[in-house]
Amino acid sequence: MTGALLEVIALDVRDAVAAEQGGADRLEVVADMAADGLTPAAETVADIAKECSLPQMVMLRPGPGFTVTDEQLARLRASARALADAGAAGFVFGFLDAEGAVDLAATEAMIHAVAPLPWTFHRAVDHAADVQAAWRAVRLLPNLATVLTAGSPEGVAGGLGVLRARAGAGDAGLILAGGGLAPEHVPPLLDYGVRAFHVGSAVRPSWRDPVDTTLVRHWRALADQT
Repeated sequence: MTGALLEVIALDVRDAVAAEQGGADRLEVVADMAADGLTPAAETVADIAKECSLPQMVMLRPGPGFTVTDEQLARLRASARALADAGAAGFVFGFLDAEGAVDLAATEAMIHAVAPLPWTFHRAVDHAADVQAAWRAVRLLPNLATVLTAGSPEGVAGGLGVLRARAGAGDAGLILAGGGLAPEHVPPLLDYGVRAFHVGSAVRPSWRDPVDTTLVRHWRALADQT
């Protein structure tokens, strides 16, 4: 891997292959971006694994929003087993309770379900009622690889101050910056010490279109600035 990590959202094999050709380091594999990314089929992960060597971080999310029921959690645990067998290198999940705090019981249940694989706490952290408390709850959980965060529910443009503060608090190594990430955000994030970037819509003309290898190469160059 190069100095910075570049993760690209992939919906299918075509996306995955284009991301790899463009220089991405890792995939986030999801379904249904109309709902901001839900759990994909195990068949999708298996098909990608046959054609692409990039690690697949696979979304475990049952529906829009960030709360989860016991029944949904049981289905996610079963999905995690099938997805791991299909080739997942890790997972993306994270839950809030009805009050907007990190749902540690649900999150820890999924950590145990996917162990020993690494996982990313997704942008639920940006939607927490108390973002600092959410970070305190998440940052020391076992096998945590990254926290996908824009610093704000509205996206990176509104969250740079929060990301700077988190980096200053020692969390730069956990930050996977994504959610409305634009090229002009990369230099300040690099200055903060952030070295992991997540792109989806930025590497395709629209969500109806596949990943564009040329756009991935552009982001690869941006992330590798020193």
